Amino acid sequence: MPQANTQLPLSRFKVLDLTRVRSGPTAVRQLADWGANVIKIEMPPDPNDKNTLGGPRHGHDFQNLHRNKRSMTLNLKAPEGLDVFLNMVKAADVVVENFRPAVKHRLGIDYESLKAINPRLVYGSISGFGQDGPYGNLPGYDQVAQGMGGLMSITGMPGQGPVRAGIPLADLTAGLYCAIGILVALLGREESGEGQWVDTSLLQAQVAMLDFQAVRWLMNDHVPQQAGNYHPTGVPTGLYPTKDGHINLATGGQPIYIRFCQSLGREDWLTDPKFETGAARYENRDEMNAQIAEITCTKTTLEWVELLNEAGVPCGPVNAINETFDDPQVQHLGMAAPVDHPTLGSIEILGQGVNLSNTPFHVRSATPEIGQHTTEILVEYGISSDQLSNLKEKGVI
Repeated sequence: MPQANTQLPLSRFKVLDLTRVRSGPTAVRQLADWGANVIKIEMPPDPNDKNTLGGPRHGHDFQNLHRNKRSMTLNLKAPEGLDVFLNMVKAADVVVENFRPAVKHRLGIDYESLKAINPRLVYGSISGFGQDGPYGNLPGYDQVAQGMGGLMSITGMPGQGPVRAGIPLADLTAGLYCAIGILVALLGREESGEGQWVDTSLLQAQVAMLDFQAVRWLMNDHVPQQAGNYHPTGVPTGLYPTKDGHINLATGGQPIYIRFCQSLGREDWLTDPKFETGAARYENRDEMNAQIAEITCTKTTLEWVELLNEAGVPCGPVNAINETFDDPQVQHLGMAAPVDHPTLGSIEILGQGVNLSNTPFHVRSATPEIGQHTTEILVEYGISSDQLSNLKEKGVI
């Protein structure tokens, strides 16, 4: 098993990971990072195919998604492989999959089938659009969900046309929602003694992430539009030019707005009817943003950051990714996580987004090679040497 996970908060849970590509692996990564005994189940490799779904195995993406897991190969389409899997389910706490909905039923590994074997099982599913409904069996992709879920209509400059987010937001949030649901179901099992089916989709997660923008429509019949680099409702909050670049400013709340006006030498804005209140600033936001830009252009980004931080006005530079990881606060947070890989050597992947005081995060083991732990895992389940040889001969493992 991955090193030194016995004291981690999820170490008592065994997870069978059937996920592929990104959304599912994102969910399982949360469980693996906090100590769950994750067994990644993969198809036996095609000797002519050096890649896997999601990119090359030694590539940055795959290495980041599958750390802290063990890998075994198992062909679930073979009757012998299915028998092995169903035997593993008996002792599992969690199964996670992100197949198209019909696939798991065709394989005989759907929730109802596995629940009959292990009523305590928590079964996590991520689909493109949901397990049923008009689009239930359609394939789902992040960018499609971003468009259908409304995000692309509110991203980008006014009048620019739809713009995708710079990260696979639907994939990532579906994974996080699934992980949250699995943890809630495990807590619920402590009371009920029974597992349950945790189900989310790229579309559902993306719509949920619209948050206040969605409620502007649901409660007020207001269809949000693109606002570019300015906040859609809070003024002044946005991106402003400086002498050598740009600065992000955020002035939520009247006390911060007062300090902001004082810092820019524009106390007159505090009594100007066009800018005095939040509602007035929203109505006159174009005029206000233009006046702010004229002022911010007079100093460098660093000069403004130092001046405004001292005044207690939230602000910051706009970093490229390399500058982000050079930032002293990001380094202090440990967002570049080191790990030793047997082939790649010493590498860094992405750290966790949350801290626990008693069980700090670290990468215990690098992403395994395909099938690296097959024999080790099957021996744990009582598979004999003769059975292992037979499964290998038949191409089941």
